[in-house]
Amino acid sequence: MAVINLHDVSVVRDGNAILKNVDWQVEGNQRWVIIGPNGAGKTTLLRIIATQIHPSTGSAQVLGQDFGHSDLAELRPRIGFASTALASRIPLMETVLNMVMTASHGVIGRWNEQYESIDERRALRVLSEWDLGDFAGRTFGSLSDGEKKRAQIARAVMPDPELLLLDEPVASLDLAAREQTVNLIGQYAESPYAPAMVMVTHHLEEIPTGFTHALILADGGVFAAGEIAHVLTSENISEAFGMRIEVDIVDGRYRARALRH
Repeated sequence: MAVINLHDVSVVRDGNAILKNVDWQVEGNQRWVIIGPNGAGKTTLLRIIATQIHPSTGSAQVLGQDFGHSDLAELRPRIGFASTALASRIPLMETVLNMVMTASHGVIGRWNEQYESIDERRALRVLSEWDLGDFAGRTFGSLSDGEKKRAQIARAVMPDPELLLLDEPVASLDLAAREQTVNLIGQYAESPYAPAMVMVTHHLEEIPTGFTHALILADGGVFAAGEIAHVLTSENISEAFGMRIEVDIVDGRYRARALRH
């Protein structure tokens, strides 16, 4: 069974079509990257499968639950989601350990929830996996940008989700922080125990190893979708972005550069 199944999905806001007639299926053993020009609808698509918004038209099914016929509040804890928008809601004085553990209750900011020792042990293990083992007692606001990005991902995987969504997980990071985070995401993606994954990025260089499929959006519609090697080609990227771009692979990582006329 597909973990994501969208059929003829469109999103219209103020008379403008942000997404147009999107058909897309994701299986449980796949790791997808979504790429496309600014305004192509990438984040809107991610918000649909994160159950944050409903499509204007078409049918959407995530983890076997149909939008409009299921309690999406019960579905959300099964989905891990890391995004800059979510990070802005995390209290700056929250400890890193608490901000990760609160994911188990689907809340942001620890209040009166009761946690067991098993929750703390799992949170500490997850933090260690994302190179944050020494930061459990630090406040979220004291972290560097790269540490905050990794803490968000650790929080997203804390509940052992069936679907992991990453919205530009290395945007604005310096080179060292980007490469550290990309490598950790790649290690996670390559694990046979990892859930289905969907990652939005603007740059091919940010695609980790271990990702199996790609979706290119352009003008709100699906330009190309399928196995990553067949989709992320110079021809497809050039046409989607309206510029002559050469795509190649170096040490398992994608690279893109504009060609001189």
